[in-house]
Amino acid sequence: MEMDERLTDLERRVTALEGGERPVPAVDGDPFFLLRALKERIDEPGAVAYTGAVTLPDGQTAEWQFGRPTDAVLDVDWASRASALAALGNPVRLTLLQEIVRGRTTVAALGEIEGVGTSGQIYHHLRQLAAEGWLHSPSRGVFAVPVARVVPLLAILVALEK
Repeated sequence: MEMDERLTDLERRVTALEGGERPVPAVDGDPFFLLRALKERIDEPGAVAYTGAVTLPDGQTAEWQFGRPTDAVLDVDWASRASALAALGNPVRLTLLQEIVRGRTTVAALGEIEGVGTSGQIYHHLRQLAAEGWLHSPSRGVFAVPVARVVPLLAILVALEK
C-alpha cells in the first residue's frame, strides 16, 4: 500500500474511533470511493448525492440513489422543505417511524411502546407523517415507510450524526 493510501486509511480509522462511527467499508482500499466516483462524473461546482442499499427486517430491499447539482440545491426554496422536516422533528414521530421500519406496523403494536401516547395520539402522528410522504398504508390498519423513502430517511439520520 502506498504512503498516501496508508495515510488516508489511518485518517479514516482515527476519525471513526474519535466519532464512534462505523464508516462505510473501503472498496479496493479507498474509503472515499463513493466521493471519488461522484467527482469523476460531475462538473464544477459539484453535486450532492446519497445512495443506499438496505435490507429491512421484513426482508424487503430498499435501494436508492439520488442527487442534485450544487446549483440546484442552493437555488431551491429551502423553506418549502420545512413541513417535511417538521414532520420528522418530533421525538414520538421518529420513534414511530423507527418501530415501523423495524416491523411494528399496526397502531395496536405501536401502542405497546412506552411514551407514544394513546391510539388517538398515535393516529395523529401517523397522519402527519403520511401527509409528508414518510408513511403510507398498504392495507387497512397497516403502516409502512414507502420503499422509496427508506434510504432518504436513513440518510437524513446519518447526516445528523456528529
